[in-house]
Amino acid sequence: MSCNSDTERAAASSASQSSSSPLLTSRDHQSAASPAAEVAEPPVFDSSSSIVTNSEDNPSPPSTELEIPIGWPPDGKLSLNWIRNLMSVFDWASRNIEPTQLPDVFPVEVFDSLVLCASKILHKEPNCVAIDNLGSESTVVVVGDLHGQLHDLLFLLHDAGFPSENRLFVFNGDYVDRGAWGLESFLILLAWKVFFPRSVYLLRGNHESKYCTSVYGFEKEVLTKYSDRGKHVYRKCLGCFEGLPLASIVGKHVYTAHGGIFRHMPATPKRSKGKKNRKIAFSPEPSSLSIGSFEELNKARRSVLDPPWEGSNLIPGDVLWSDPSMTPGLSPNKERGIGLLWGPDCTDNFLKKFQLKLIIRSHEGPDAREKRPGLGGMDEGYTIDHIVESGKLITLFSAPDYPQFQVCAGSFERIPCINLRNC
Repeated sequence: MSCNSDTERAAASSASQSSSSPLLTSRDHQSAASPAAEVAEPPVFDSSSSIVTNSEDNPSPPSTELEIPIGWPPDGKLSLNWIRNLMSVFDWASRNIEPTQLPDVFPVEVFDSLVLCASKILHKEPNCVAIDNLGSESTVVVVGDLHGQLHDLLFLLHDAGFPSENRLFVFNGDYVDRGAWGLESFLILLAWKVFFPRSVYLLRGNHESKYCTSVYGFEKEVLTKYSDRGKHVYRKCLGCFEGLPLASIVGKHVYTAHGGIFRHMPATPKRSKGKKNRKIAFSPEPSSLSIGSFEELNKARRSVLDPPWEGSNLIPGDVLWSDPSMTPGLSPNKERGIGLLWGPDCTDNFLKKFQLKLIIRSHEGPDAREKRPGLGGMDEGYTIDHIVESGKLITLFSAPDYPQFQVCAGSFERIPCINLRNC
């Protein structure tokens, strides 16, 4: 299997460099046309109804019709047109066919090829990726929780512009669960990762785990859509989740992660001879908690289906599950049963210790903030939680009208993301 060359990506980047990307997505997708009994004829592109439209910043669509079913490129190299078609097909399918018909437009064989290619890239990345390939014209777009809201993801890409050499994206995790199109959303992001591996960074969220996906809907979504091949597709997704990095540092001064900061892990007690089968449950006492180092973060074992809440590998759980607090200090997150709570003093210490200016984390939507007195609500999709001498802490949530298929906890006028210029 072949992946894209730098030459091909550079050529595509020049075509979409100043993109206000060819996406037009309805926010009221619940009023879309009722599903057809069988896969309809591929529609003709129409700027009033299709995702893919013409603009002065984007070349014309690759063809006059959607290419259905989607096939894997014979040379194994994705193109901008292939990704455009993928997004358009998923948008069209979400409005016109039954979920069980998804394999008719996106066969399992194509799924396997995409996930394999993306996983090879993701597993090679460190736990904390350093995003330093920034020029004077570079923009970095940081995106919070998406939770399977396909149409909002497509609208966001239209609003912010497609990834390119000078437009980088950092996605802060929670791509799946609670929304109806977690699989399609995740696959679109994997395609962009394969096509622009140094412009698209996919971090892990706490919902990219076996436990959360089995409880909050993603497993059921996949089994419904791919029926007898559903277990295979689900297992492949879990394997890909294990390869997602945990955090990023953008331009040496901005730390992003799904949950937040993490603890220092003292050396694990050595096993006594002759007691190889005895398990050692090791968790630092709350009174001894302190902020960890990036060396510790990069040494943590992220390839676990569910980050542990006890033992010697607590850092992944901290990064994915922790929450800020207005109470000073570092303490166990008893509400969640995993991760930490940290106060403004810890934010200041973390920023100062690592010469950072900003923390951008996600993890909390409007519903979560309703239960958190002292912290700002999520009516605008983001809150500035801590303002300290060394910088700021921001919580970012990019899923409007969340959760869309339960009682809505809040809505945003536009889809929240953060643009970082010249970090």
